[in-house]
Amino acid sequence: MSPLVRAAGLRMAYGAREVLRGVDLDVHRGEVLALLGPNGAGKSTTMEILEGLRRRTSGTVEVLGRDPGDADDAWRGRVGVVLQSWRDHADWPVDALLRHVALYHDDPADPAELTARFGLTDFSDRRVRELSGGQRRRMDLALAVAGRPEALFLDEPTVGLDPRSRRAFHDAVRSIAAEGVAVLATTHDMAEAERIADRIAVLVAGRITFDGPGEELAAEHGTGSLEDAYLAHLDSREGIAP
Repeated sequence: MSPLVRAAGLRMAYGAREVLRGVDLDVHRGEVLALLGPNGAGKSTTMEILEGLRRRTSGTVEVLGRDPGDADDAWRGRVGVVLQSWRDHADWPVDALLRHVALYHDDPADPAELTARFGLTDFSDRRVRELSGGQRRRMDLALAVAGRPEALFLDEPTVGLDPRSRRAFHDAVRSIAAEGVAVLATTHDMAEAERIADRIAVLVAGRITFDGPGEELAAEHGTGSLEDAYLAHLDSREGIAP
């Protein structure tokens, strides 16, 4: 089965500075891929290109069978995005914002079902600016899936959340993938990667240096801990030019 998200030979340069240097990755239906890498490795740039928010320098990119660089509104309605942070619509009540976003989709999820599914019912009439961090991230996820997307992009979605909120968010992501959605998530949290991801890909200096189950990375470095294996993997790549 063809992947719903695919990049081949993806390159991105800002003037003489090359950020992505031939990235290959894919995400299949119902799969969660965690994209790991140190700061500056090119994770957010990769995500923005796949989301259609940034033009690439070269390479092939397909998301849901289309090039995100020239996709239309119908394509955008099939893609969900959770950014690292955003502060728009602060004065909107949660339920009103969900209903408003649903109007932009041809076959939206029921806003009332979304508030129940993501634990928003008790404060659905609360303004967005009044939400806690965990409540806000659950709302962000509800907004991202309001249009029943086939691909979902999550850019460090649980930064700053307490353990209970993080666990609830992870469970929600796994339930979305179980419905056949292809999920690509960036994270620095190894426990998060272990909990939500079917595969991990490690991006170092603009190149994918590992792609496979976390257990394979741990076995490769002879450790029982994904975090230890990940750090050992980064140490082994220290000589890669930026």
